[in-house]
Amino acid sequence: MTSMQWMRDPTAENSPLKRPRRAPPKSLEGLTVGLFDIGKTRSNEFLDQVELRLNARNVRTRRLGKPTNSKVATPEILQKVADEADVVLIALSD
Repeated sequence: MTSMQWMRDPTAENSPLKRPRRAPPKSLEGLTVGLFDIGKTRSNEFLDQVELRLNARNVRTRRLGKPTNSKVATPEILQKVADEADVVLIALSD
């Protein structure tokens, strides 16, 4: 299998799992795109621009994130993402 068919689970586990990659949606119409800020410098600026472009195309967005990049997302934050977004874009600033 190619690397595009598998992804590493990014959660903080002692032994990371390889999970099958889910197929992306054919369209964002009717979906809510979660814009997840991991707390790195300037990632919010990137998400601001992405949000403007998505909203211009009538795509719903929801801003989500964690306060700092130095800690893993809590189960509560991950649950909020799962509850409030259909697809997620995670902002990295490096």
